[in-house]
Amino acid sequence: MYSTNEPSITVIGGGLAGSEAAWQAAHRGAHVRLFEMRPVRPTPAHQSSDLAEIVCSNSLKSDEPGTAPYLLKEELRRGGSMLIEAAHSNSVPAGTALAVDREKFAEEITRRISANPNIEIIREELTSIPDTGFVIIATGPLTSPALSEEIAKLTGSEHLYFYDAISPIVDADTIDNNRTFRAARYGKGGDDYLNCAFNEEEYASFYEALLSAESVPLHEFEKTMYFEACLPIEELARRGRDTLRYGPMKPVGLRDPRTGLQPFAAVQLRQENLMADSYNLVGFQNHLRFGEQKRVLRLIPGLEQAEFIKFGQIHRNTFICAPAVLTETLRMRDLPRVFFAGQISGVEGYIEAIATGFMAGVHAAEAMRGRVPEPAPRMTAMGSLANYISRAETKNFQPMNITFALLPALASDLARTRRKKADRRRLQVDLALQDFETWKNRYLLGEYEATGNAQS
Repeated sequence: MYSTNEPSITVIGGGLAGSEAAWQAAHRGAHVRLFEMRPVRPTPAHQSSDLAEIVCSNSLKSDEPGTAPYLLKEELRRGGSMLIEAAHSNSVPAGTALAVDREKFAEEITRRISANPNIEIIREELTSIPDTGFVIIATGPLTSPALSEEIAKLTGSEHLYFYDAISPIVDADTIDNNRTFRAARYGKGGDDYLNCAFNEEEYASFYEALLSAESVPLHEFEKTMYFEACLPIEELARRGRDTLRYGPMKPVGLRDPRTGLQPFAAVQLRQENLMADSYNLVGFQNHLRFGEQKRVLRLIPGLEQAEFIKFGQIHRNTFICAPAVLTETLRMRDLPRVFFAGQISGVEGYIEAIATGFMAGVHAAEAMRGRVPEPAPRMTAMGSLANYISRAETKNFQPMNITFALLPALASDLARTRRKKADRRRLQVDLALQDFETWKNRYLLGEYEATGNAQS
């Protein structure tokens, strides 16, 4: 195993968070040891050994100004995130969203990190936490059982877990384009999505087939704890006949050019890669048996003869009860040389994982240099994420995406001048970016002076 007397940071996990953390720490002069267990130990969800492989949707959410996901990505862009830069250079059409060609994205990240002289990639499973030096734990939602036990001991509390599902991917050549139409909701983003429109009778048949479909059984000792924003479609269907029509199959904002009318329901297909040879069924994560998926999904208009490149799957996601153990700089209160990042730290989503990796990498490097890590400002998206995972109620703690609900509310005098919600949110974004620029110039660009509590 690698050993050195040089000051170093160990990053455990080569996913989105770990890759960003390693890059940011190395950029600030740290020698980084990046441990990634693949391909020595595979996971149920990953297909390759590349770093930063995205395994579910290829979307990094909305990039429309005035939205919370845009704000988080804009902070990352301004801060110099390598992964967001790579996402833009490997983007595919997705309306107002930032979506990537997953293979090319992961290949670029792997290539750039491998070429960084300050980063050594170690392909082995780390089953214990190094007992010296700074450590960033970014093992993601598929943390190995052995390391999970070590993390549980380290945090002093039981692990929490929930189940997350992957959406199916269909071969583009097997889609019946005579039964689909191109459009984005409300005309935003041109015609980047393929839409499969249902009439009421078609929807009823699909709904009944979905309800009766056989799921992959879970072990008796496993308690199902789905992340609310990523529920399997069969779980949504069980909540009521129209639940899907108000969720992933909502027709609002779409108009079928063949009829001039809004469909009764609709499934959107999003381009999966730059070659446009495959499409992702947006929001259609599920854990049905593969044979059942083919039978049910072929009831979608336009997919009657579809061939599926990848079926939906279910896998365990692991995370710590972050507010019980972490500070706003993502370091442990009782063991400040250890930082957490990514989904295991109590955030949900790809850009959120990148953002926590960014913060952990920066803060660990500053701590290694003898400086006091400074949290991102509370008004910013990064600061709001860090505030949530360090200060939320510990009872029934659940991972969160970035939303305006996490950001501080506008002062009442400012709110009164913006009657429309969209105007208030744009103002929140503007104020957040002003605070971010101040923090960036003082802290990220190296002008920060060590003051305050060294345990923050």
